[in-house]
Amino acid sequence: MPLYPPKPDKVYFFGTCIIDAIFPRAGLSAIRLLEREGISVVFPRSQSCCGQPAFNSGFPDEARQVARRQLNTFNRDYPVVVPSGSCAGMMKHHYPELFAGDRDKERAFRFSGRVFELGQFLTDVLKIRLADHGNPLKVAWHSSCHAMREMGVIKNAKALLAQLANVQLTELEREYECCGFGGTFAVKHPLISGAMVRDKIDDIVQTGAKRVISGDCGCLLHIRGALDKCGLDVETQHLAEFLWERTNG
Repeated sequence: MPLYPPKPDKVYFFGTCIIDAIFPRAGLSAIRLLEREGISVVFPRSQSCCGQPAFNSGFPDEARQVARRQLNTFNRDYPVVVPSGSCAGMMKHHYPELFAGDRDKERAFRFSGRVFELGQFLTDVLKIRLADHGNPLKVAWHSSCHAMREMGVIKNAKALLAQLANVQLTELEREYECCGFGGTFAVKHPLISGAMVRDKIDDIVQTGAKRVISGDCGCLLHIRGALDKCGLDVETQHLAEFLWERTNG
């Protein structure tokens, strides 16, 4: 049995709350990348949050209620592509835990097996090949905690960036440190969160990169706010939007 499924004709796209509310171009770019590879993308309008905020805040019953909606919404046997290591990690690794002993235990387990983070899906399932049409650019990559530690998909993102001939990727010295967002963590512990993101932007600035790329919009939101507050001229962009911008020639 192969580790990854063959290229499908159709996938579900889970948009994420932050993409829906703040970074719509990241979601549209991800869909365009998939469609360019001949994939029919299904975006159920009834989808909602993955349930992670409630789950991480200690409200499993409320999280299960939200998660069950996703089981009902993404009910066909298509891969579920998620442009976020955080949301993907919740649905792939925590849904089986969340529904243990529940009537939907088996359905949650099957659902989790269909979840793919976007970069992982592009590289491991679609075997995508990219041609860079952009000008030379030096970028830094921010690895979100969930993408790194739960989904293990940082190698996929870096492999995609490595295909861009005119892009120079610089490594962060403190790549393995959190940016301080952590969803509700940034709200509950603002002083600690603020100190963490200052460390992160100092690391980004010392690379000399003019743009920082990440696969998680929550981190980008947090880093963007810190950069703006400090008056630093560094752009932020989701991986999907960056890939589409560079290769849509």
